[in-house]
Amino acid sequence: MALDLEHAALEWDTPLFEMALAQFEQALGHADIEDFVAERLRYPERAVMLSVPVRLDDGSLRVLPGYRVQHSTVLGPTKGGLRYDPHVSLGECAALAMWMTWKCALLKIPYGGAKGGIRCNPREMSLDELQRMTRRYTIELRPVIGPEEDIPAPDMATNAQTMAWIMDTYSMVEGHAVPEIVTGKPISIGGSVFRQEATGAGVVMVIEGACDRFGWKLSEQRCVVQGFGNVGGVAAKELVAHGATVMAVSDISGGVFSEGGLDLAELESWVEKHGSLDGYPEAEHVSNAEVLELPCDILVLAALEDQVTGENAGRIDAKMIAEGANGPTTIEADAIFLERGIPVLPDILTNAGGVTVSYFEWVQDLGRLFWGHDEIRMKLAEKLADAFDRVWHLSEQLAITPRQAALVAAIREVAGAMTARGIYP
Repeated sequence: MALDLEHAALEWDTPLFEMALAQFEQALGHADIEDFVAERLRYPERAVMLSVPVRLDDGSLRVLPGYRVQHSTVLGPTKGGLRYDPHVSLGECAALAMWMTWKCALLKIPYGGAKGGIRCNPREMSLDELQRMTRRYTIELRPVIGPEEDIPAPDMATNAQTMAWIMDTYSMVEGHAVPEIVTGKPISIGGSVFRQEATGAGVVMVIEGACDRFGWKLSEQRCVVQGFGNVGGVAAKELVAHGATVMAVSDISGGVFSEGGLDLAELESWVEKHGSLDGYPEAEHVSNAEVLELPCDILVLAALEDQVTGENAGRIDAKMIAEGANGPTTIEADAIFLERGIPVLPDILTNAGGVTVSYFEWVQDLGRLFWGHDEIRMKLAEKLADAFDRVWHLSEQLAITPRQAALVAAIREVAGAMTARGIYP
């Protein structure tokens, strides 16, 4: 069996999956689970590769590669985003699906992890082309998704409109409305209030918890936020609302910096009008690499994976790092931060606000009973506080890093369910 898995692993053998697997292996020594259970959790339960035909606006046809990876169904249906990007691969989806399993288990959400996407360049596609591609992808995925099987959500270059197309396509096939097939959709068709802000707001809830533990006042912290999209933009605003100073943010065009703090409302207006931070006149412009190395108290990584590596970790000048993105810190960088005494708030805890409110949305759709903004925010804060306390306690008890503690807690949760259920037949 081990040999078969080694051969299968070649199909998703990418640096990102290797990083997810290495993190898993580092935590295993502290998790105290059976060898067979560990072997089962090393690789996804199911990986689907699709050919997605798309008719373009000029009448021509293209066939694009699509993927969906489901890591674990032990705790419940799988859950995870869909991304449209030129670099989407089976290995990338496998890594992100594994992290989603740990994230859901850590937050005690009855889901396993999934991730999928289409390898394409969405910036070169019209809205009609994206719609046709999404609807065909949904049909191709129909045998492996469903409200009790696998529930997609937005991710890179997908959004509420994408989810609406998926929900509508799936519902047409079923013959009735099925809002619970996706989360992150428009409120008018069963979406949840506070879903869009949830990930960024959750990042700051975790940061606030860490500051309390360290005896820091969040209002006195100087912050740099890599990213100014849905996660970074919301996190930046939440930090300012707590009295912190956000000195720098960045997007694909580069970063902007002001020692005294940025005017986020002006920045938002500029981006809305011009499409990016490029050319913003009221701050100093720096490169994306330089943003990461600016002196600050808290560095929020809210862009892409694999941003802080063994090459640049030694130049990071921050007291604490918070991972708003998935997998932004490599194994080598983790080791450097440990040696330097810089705590890292891990992704599977820090950015879990999105999947938590996605779970709330799914529950609301199933019951056709919807909650208000304040109630959802309160429920999210309770979930994250509980997870944070368990991670902090385990980190102190076992003398391990917060990332290892978060993984140990999550792995034990999944392993306990797997042991209780056993293997069929």
